[in-house]
Amino acid sequence: MAELDETPEEVTILLVEDNRDHAELIQRSFHEHGLDGRIVHVVDGEAALRYLFQRGEYADRPRPRLILLDLRLPRVDGLEVLHEIKQSPELQRIPAVILTTSDADRDVARAYAEHANSYLVKPVDFAQFDGLMHDLGRYWLAWNRQPEE
Repeated sequence: MAELDETPEEVTILLVEDNRDHAELIQRSFHEHGLDGRIVHVVDGEAALRYLFQRGEYADRPRPRLILLDLRLPRVDGLEVLHEIKQSPELQRIPAVILTTSDADRDVARAYAEHANSYLVKPVDFAQFDGLMHDLGRYWLAWNRQPEE
């Protein structure tokens, strides 16, 4: 199995999730699989955009290597956040994975129209959820090749 090129502490993952229970499950699963790196959790789309564009309290934060983005968010919804990411020359190469409870065809189509890198529906079953987090982390943080900055 491929290992991370960087130590986990060097990898920044931006988790944009308003459901604190879901966020805790994601973080716990990544940690248990040795994939947690440095997970930065924000609870709304407005905070995600401030973090990504390094504004305000996030001015000195590193850019993430991976963005895990829920669709249904307060203030600015996930599709608008995705649109802003993919329109920005500075951010568009960062993989943006939609991680949501919605399996609606309309949401899937809209996410890919905004250039989502992947669309994953959160399983209700814990074992399936844990397996998905393991595979997601391994794929995007170990197996997938990304261009150097």
